[in-house]
Amino acid sequence: MKNNIYCLLFLTLLTYNITAQDRITGEAFATRSEVLGQNGMVATSHPLATQIGLDILKKGGNAIDAAIAANAALGLMEPTGCGIGGDLFAIVWDGKTKKVYGLNASGRSPKELTLEYFENQGMKKIPSHGALPVSVPGAVDGWFELHKKFGSKPMTEILAPAIDYAEKGFPLTELIAWYLNRSIPFYQSKNFPNLKETYINQNGGKLPNEGEIYKNPFLANTYRKIAKGGRDAFYKGDIAKTIGKFIKEQGGFLSEKDLAAHKSEWVQPVSVNYRGYDVWELPPNGQGIAALQMLQILKGYDFSNIEFGSAEHLHLFTEAKKIAFEDRAKYYADMDFFKVPVEELLSDAYADKRRKEIGKRAGKYSAGKISAGETIYMTVADKNGTMISLIQSNYRGMGSGMVPPKLGFMLQDRGELFSLKRGQANTYEPGKRPFHTIIPAFITKDNKPFVSFGVMGGDFQPMGHTQIVMNLIDFGMNLQEAGDAPRFDHTGGASPMGAITTNTGTIRTESGIPYTTIRGLMDRGHRIGTARGIYGGYQAILWDNINKVYHGASESRKDGQAAGY
Repeated sequence: MKNNIYCLLFLTLLTYNITAQDRITGEAFATRSEVLGQNGMVATSHPLATQIGLDILKKGGNAIDAAIAANAALGLMEPTGCGIGGDLFAIVWDGKTKKVYGLNASGRSPKELTLEYFENQGMKKIPSHGALPVSVPGAVDGWFELHKKFGSKPMTEILAPAIDYAEKGFPLTELIAWYLNRSIPFYQSKNFPNLKETYINQNGGKLPNEGEIYKNPFLANTYRKIAKGGRDAFYKGDIAKTIGKFIKEQGGFLSEKDLAAHKSEWVQPVSVNYRGYDVWELPPNGQGIAALQMLQILKGYDFSNIEFGSAEHLHLFTEAKKIAFEDRAKYYADMDFFKVPVEELLSDAYADKRRKEIGKRAGKYSAGKISAGETIYMTVADKNGTMISLIQSNYRGMGSGMVPPKLGFMLQDRGELFSLKRGQANTYEPGKRPFHTIIPAFITKDNKPFVSFGVMGGDFQPMGHTQIVMNLIDFGMNLQEAGDAPRFDHTGGASPMGAITTNTGTIRTESGIPYTTIRGLMDRGHRIGTARGIYGGYQAILWDNINKVYHGASESRKDGQAAGY
């Protein structure tokens, strides 16, 4: 009898422990509830950066002030994904004018570096690291363009929190410590200079681990110069001289003149309507319209009868991706150098035509005939209704490996994304912006803001954008569930860097996709694989126009946080 009571007690405790780990409401895969706030919301990949943005909002700053402050903090706290050595793109919903604005703050290739140079060196592609792939870093100019048009607080106040953390230090998070302890030794193995002085010597002679204090006084000094002297302190002052001299010493071509000539561009975002929602992206040289092309094809299917994560869902998604990415390879490039047929690519007629090519099995496609690595994503909303969707990156994690002396940051290697094949849209030219993977997104409904969001991850980004839109609209998930849902991607096919399609590629899935789906995809002729660390980076803010409440969500695959008030 006593043994039976103990068994019953054990089973009761076991049942309690199991159910205590399960959420009472929502999808089983959700990691937490949405964050709610009436006056403002910040969602970034680092809790301290989120708090900096929130503090700016509470002190009377607007969404743009808070976004710049948080982005500056992320350049310090997440150097493995972003920094002022990289580029920036943003979509802004302005609460005053009730319009969307787009900023392309990506940099151009060196004027003195030519296609012939690579050909004479016998190179088939631009190297991934070193001085040759370095293009002009556009982030700082992007900050000041955003600030000039929408900002309210002085830049000295906006950059002060990041400067303070850079000088006094902060504890590294689990994920960034892991990346940093992998990245720096890799660059050191290539004998790149200034790594030890910048990332190790200032931290007690070793790379910090999770929970240990990390400092970057060189970056604090650079930020201080920018806060006081404006964008010209970066592009025309001592900083520019240091960068130009250093890159030349390393055998590269980026010069003071290239930096002095740089300017960002305000562009008109483009959109498609997906089941009553207008989804906005920036036009090329980024890849945002690939997400729009995918949505145009997918809206021709009734997903009310297709289960999330089913073989049919992943099959149709993958085939739409293949078609869009073939067009991406052929047509996406700097529109100052190539006439990208954006209107035709996003038209209903073109989508209808391409949709007819999709069958029941894995297909292989070519571009349509037209008549004409790591990143950070963050978003902020304020009490005046302004929302900013901002993405910023060095490419390939920390970037090129080129660390100018005593400046505290690494330069990007975006130039790797040019093609060296003559006659292509994205073929290298001096003063040209490379094809870009980083893309911010925005959704409106009935000309009102709905969701500001983004998903990091190189080629995965347009696929991630499309998955989020479908999760919200087709599958009825809330904002956090839409990001927590298991993800999948497709790799293989043509690229803007010159690769061509040789087979049907591979679908890679997270562990949350059931085996029955994988088996069903195999039956349709798809190859299946896995990948590590390519899916994470989602942040989002939703505006509930009925209750006048912001909903925030942050990526469960990273260290981030959404917070509001």
